[in-house]
Amino acid sequence: MPEELILVDSCNRAVGRAEKLRVHREGLRHRAFSIFLVDREGRLLLQQRSRAKYHSAGLWANSCCGHPRPGERTLQAARRRLAEELGATTRLRYAFRAAYRTSLPGGLTENEIVYVYFGPVPAQVDPNPAEVARVARQDLAKLEADIRRRPRRYAYWLRHYLKSHLPAVRTGVATLLHRGR
Repeated sequence: MPEELILVDSCNRAVGRAEKLRVHREGLRHRAFSIFLVDREGRLLLQQRSRAKYHSAGLWANSCCGHPRPGERTLQAARRRLAEELGATTRLRYAFRAAYRTSLPGGLTENEIVYVYFGPVPAQVDPNPAEVARVARQDLAKLEADIRRRPRRYAYWLRHYLKSHLPAVRTGVATLLHRGR
């Protein structure tokens, strides 16, 4: 059964629903979420997307991302997807909202309003090979430098967060480190 996404207006009000591939082919604005998991040393858990993904395959991205389904709360969807992609559960905290639109290879377009969450890296991570090729941990400063040096290795949305929302990303990391997780 095809996955449906929540279509939203510029104020993030739900205005309909549509099948996921159609949404990306037509560039329809939709609701999404992204998760940054942070370890005890302040390093971000990154995932390399599976080569089987229909867009951004093989690129490095933040810990997890996805879309709430119609009728599903965004935080619930983030927890669901974290389990589906990384076989993990952890406490998540809302950090900020982002919006972007970009063209992707293959005639696809991302046009998202994104809820961004932060959480501690759990003791157990078991990536789903259909979703994730591998995971790595990276210090934020080193990640910024590598994105500047080799941007094509990284998914658009991760580059966007570090370019347009870097203070909020730094705050998300610092909050986890200072609150004792």
